[in-house]
Amino acid sequence: MRTVTDAERRSRLAVRHALAPGFQVDSPEAVTEALTVLHATEPPSPYLSCRARMPSPQTADLDRALYDDRTLVKQLAMRRTLFVFPRDLLPAAWPSISARVAATERARMVRDVVRTGLTADGDAWLDAAREQVLAVLASAPEGLQAAQIRESVPHLAVKVTASPGEIWSGPRVLTQLGASGEIVRGRNAGRWATSRPRWTLTGHWLGEAAPAMSPAEGYRHLVRRWLFSFGPGTEADLVWWLGSTKTVVRKALLELGAVSVALEDGSPAWLLPDDLDEVPDPGPWTALLPVLDPTVMGWQGRGFYLGPHKERLFDTRGNAGTSAWVNGRMVGCWVQDESGRVEVRLVEDVPPAARKALDVEASRLTAWMDGVQIRTVYKSPAMK
Repeated sequence: MRTVTDAERRSRLAVRHALAPGFQVDSPEAVTEALTVLHATEPPSPYLSCRARMPSPQTADLDRALYDDRTLVKQLAMRRTLFVFPRDLLPAAWPSISARVAATERARMVRDVVRTGLTADGDAWLDAAREQVLAVLASAPEGLQAAQIRESVPHLAVKVTASPGEIWSGPRVLTQLGASGEIVRGRNAGRWATSRPRWTLTGHWLGEAAPAMSPAEGYRHLVRRWLFSFGPGTEADLVWWLGSTKTVVRKALLELGAVSVALEDGSPAWLLPDDLDEVPDPGPWTALLPVLDPTVMGWQGRGFYLGPHKERLFDTRGNAGTSAWVNGRMVGCWVQDESGRVEVRLVEDVPPAARKALDVEASRLTAWMDGVQIRTVYKSPAMK
């Protein structure tokens, strides 16, 4: 059995994720293809993820892909997280990872509206809300913001106590319908660093979409894409990333003919059968990545790039803050001062040349953001 060392895994990361010099790509579509999906929980992150991997990035590049060409689409999927998907991956996501989230969301909402006394029949309540939302959006091909939909659908004018300290309101119905693929987040009414989506029917936004795959086909397609972007990865990595089950992952690996390899610590991991060649070291590189960047959040087992720094660079719930990288390892984070200037904070010593390269990248990022302040709720201890 071939052993893939931690050093080779870092080389694969640099090359496959378009981070090393000579491997950067020229479009947001290519960035997303390299990473399978982009994390979009926080509005600026997809833009900053693309900026780190493109030689001459502009915010307008991602705006074009999302809102004009519509080659990229925001979709709620694995682990109830919002992602930017390549359009051709949606038929795989809708019946699998997104359907799983949609079903979970529906069950919770149905339970909550009954428990809070809003209705005795939670399914009927949610079905009525769905029909009213879809009817309103059917006559609004350009889409409507959540507040506009709520004005037109009195059914959504509710506040529901889900648990002590957790209250949700009617627009959560939109989240559930988005997960199911019936509606999508269309144009953003805010700037690139904010989120004010106009919800629209999927058919209005994408036209006639490709037929959805079966759930098994969808999972298999997603596992194939993940293995190319993130392999070698363990079964636990895949289960976590998909937010799915061991049974689903094992079936997909078997059907793909995935090949078992050993990681440096002896753990079994998987590669695609046509992706077994060693990836050579691409040479020195540095990068500054945003909160919840796909590279940082691609694996459950992160020791090969994170080392001993988990407690300083992730919050207590496992969410990654900003990150500074040197040659395939996370060595710190970055923050902005009151003027918007980017400052790198290291959690370990790096060679002088690497420190200089990080400072140059910080200056470039400062200029690129042009005074825009990035606000985040995912602050790591190092950022604080």
